Amino acid sequence: QLQASGGGLVQTGGSLRLSCAASGRTFSNYAMGWFRQAPGKEREFVAAIGRNGARSSYADSVKGRFAISRDNAESTVYLQMNSLKPEDTAVYYCAARITVSWDTFNYGYDYWGQGTLVTVSS
Repeated sequence: QLQASGGGLVQTGGSLRLSCAASGRTFSNYAMGWFRQAPGKEREFVAAIGRNGARSSYADSVKGRFAISRDNAESTVYLQMNSLKPEDTAVYYCAARITVSWDTFNYGYDYWGQGTLVTVSS
């Protein structure tokens, strides 16, 4: 089970930190990712992190502004979002993909959280 939290309303240029707590499985067996879906648009990849946190990857639209991290002892993945823009407004979802690889992935996730809404006002 994945439980996302930390969304809210923020002004342009502000910051938010999303959290996603996992339960029920061995967290370090999973690569983790964040995706988002804006109103009227398809869900898109935002960021991903490998099983041990050594590797991460980002969508071009968030590079340099967002940072993904994980704490395997706490079974939690984070998304630090800085310099937020109105186009970042979306429901953000965390996802888990079981893997033996240390790589990151932008597809093929097995489990999804319920989503947390981020609204950036202009």
